[in-house]
Amino acid sequence: MHDFLVNVEGWQFSTWVRESRSIWAFPMFLFVHTLGMSIVAGGATIINFALLGFWPRTAPIRPLERFYPLLWFGFWTNTITGVSIFMKDASVYGENPDFYIKLGFVFSGVALLAIMRRRVFGDPLLDNGPVPRRAKMLALVSLFMWFCAIVTGRLIAYVGPVPGLQ
Repeated sequence: MHDFLVNVEGWQFSTWVRESRSIWAFPMFLFVHTLGMSIVAGGATIINFALLGFWPRTAPIRPLERFYPLLWFGFWTNTITGVSIFMKDASVYGENPDFYIKLGFVFSGVALLAIMRRRVFGDPLLDNGPVPRRAKMLALVSLFMWFCAIVTGRLIAYVGPVPGLQ
């Protein structure tokens, strides 16, 4: 696997992202990755807070389901930019356990978004009474997953093998 990741680092695109002085290379991928993260984690947080009661009592929660296309846009933006960032130092990131922990939290957060859409927003009684306890539990776990995904994502730059410091 290590040989494959070293090979990926040698690809022209990977070299350009890693070595170009252009703002359109690594700085732009990192900026767009951060923007995508704010969309998906921020949007999920709005939904989670609404389910936990941080929402006007008279306002329905169901319209928040309209955020889902935007959340998927943020997720796919992060997937594309994240793969591009990974490619520039694939052999180093590929050996960093924090990277895999981050991916676990991200995929768990995405799975919870899908579960919440089906179980919570699929409930025809969602806006006819108090938010069910199971929806609140999903929201709490979702908040935890996105918080951990962000923290572990930031730690990749400082923990384990770090590009430029090995």
